[in-house]
Amino acid sequence: MRCGRRAGRLPPVERDLISRLAHADHPIAAPLGDAAVTALLNRALPRGDEHILDLGCGGGEWLLRALALAPDATAEGVDVSEAALDHARREAAQRGLADRLTLHEQDAAAFTPDQPPDLVLCVGSTHVFGGLLPALAAARKVLAPGGRVLVGDGYWERDPSPAAVEILGDLADLPTTVDTVTADGWVPVYGHISTRHELDDYEWNWTGSLAERAPGQLATATEHRNEWLRVYRDCFGFLTLVLTPAG
Repeated sequence: MRCGRRAGRLPPVERDLISRLAHADHPIAAPLGDAAVTALLNRALPRGDEHILDLGCGGGEWLLRALALAPDATAEGVDVSEAALDHARREAAQRGLADRLTLHEQDAAAFTPDQPPDLVLCVGSTHVFGGLLPALAAARKVLAPGGRVLVGDGYWERDPSPAAVEILGDLADLPTTVDTVTADGWVPVYGHISTRHELDDYEWNWTGSLAERAPGQLATATEHRNEWLRVYRDCFGFLTLVLTPAG
């Protein structure tokens, strides 16, 4: 979730630092395990030679795993965080993927690629666009004919408290979320509902990694953990979908 919606309450430099440290042990910045990430990417990349665009790529982990799975694919990522993009470049070089990855430091909502992507990724960063439907609209605008979108966003598993809405935003329940996507002209061809283990593992890593690596941010880690355990753990879920345009 790339530091989540709560990140908007922090200055950009502090937000970038906290996000990088908090995701050090869980580089997929969303509540998904490795097996789920691989399964989603395999369904999203049926040919293996696609051009991929990540709108809000953060440290680039989705793109790096996609390139590792699809040796003939190319990718580009967009993010406003210079530190996150520098991390992505270092990781790409270490994994031998740098020649197939291009990164852009700019607002994902204003980015137009030179080459229409066959796959658009936007997992845990729909808030950059103002929500799920605006993110899908941005993806549709640049997507190549016959392309796919891999999008991930939160939903309410049960009625949230006002405090949970304040922290995570105005989400819908799971059926309504899927209905909203299909009514917008998309066909789900695959999906993953994050398990309780994936959701908890993400939060334990977020809070623990930050506390361990930045003792000066212990109060931030503690606040996040308390919000998770006391406010939204029992009502928040996360859905990731592979979509194709209808018609």
